[in-house]
Amino acid sequence: MARAVPERDAACAIAQAAAVVGDWWSLLLVREAARGRYRFDELQSELGISRKVLAERLNHLVDSGVLDKVPYQEAPVRHEYRLSATGRALLPVLVSLQDWADRWLLGDGTLTASADEHSAEAHRVHELPGTRLSRLTLPAHTGGERDPVDPEAAATVLFCYPATGRPSPLPEGWNDIPGTVGCTLENRLFRDAYGEFTAAGVAVHGVSTQRPDEQRAFAAAEEIPFPLLSDMDARLSAALRLPTFRAGQALRLKRAVLVVDRERTVRHAQFPVTDIPHAVGTALTEAAKVSG
Repeated sequence: MARAVPERDAACAIAQAAAVVGDWWSLLLVREAARGRYRFDELQSELGISRKVLAERLNHLVDSGVLDKVPYQEAPVRHEYRLSATGRALLPVLVSLQDWADRWLLGDGTLTASADEHSAEAHRVHELPGTRLSRLTLPAHTGGERDPVDPEAAATVLFCYPATGRPSPLPEGWNDIPGTVGCTLENRLFRDAYGEFTAAGVAVHGVSTQRPDEQRAFAAAEEIPFPLLSDMDARLSAALRLPTFRAGQALRLKRAVLVVDRERTVRHAQFPVTDIPHAVGTALTEAAKVSG
């Protein structure tokens, strides 16, 4: 059960946060809710947690305002446990924990925007085909929020990239981080092949953690015809446990390319991406297979 915060730490925000999500099961429940697992039985099955402990942790997270208990069935009444606004605000923290562990516990401490093909990060991405992306929206450079999966397309290509240097300057030492170079090139290559993607019934969405206004300025300068989506709140990163790295005091997505079908199932995943032109061509080939 959750621990009470001692009086001596009553004003300590770290202690208060630890009292809510410092427990192993509580953090994993936030992780699973971000991935789209909302119901008691699927949470119990996925985590291998006892029903008694699961009920206790869910009640604690509901009482703490992290989860909303939402009925989805009557007679008998059954509930889903969905992230509240408070819970969604934890997603950058969750992804930061993942990023720290990928680098310092599962990796050798090297700062990189790429990964070894046999790394834990690569394993997670390679396991994505067959995974269904939960319902979510991201801010778009065109304004408003947009579903990463285009419901009108037979398939959607999501290409994730670290950051472009326009309009804001990139952090000092950016080009020295393996895997960062090539974001503008990647956007241009998808732009130049956009007609082929649309002819195949495939939508293209670029995703970075840059702000929508930064993406808007870049899209205007480069005449990007497809939406650029901002994962600045780590919604997509948390939903798919995408690899990230930290540079310039901000989380950045490592370069990856996904093909998702209309039913929101990931059908193809490329990571690490070391040959950008080849990755664009492969995305077109694999997405065209999905669109039939």
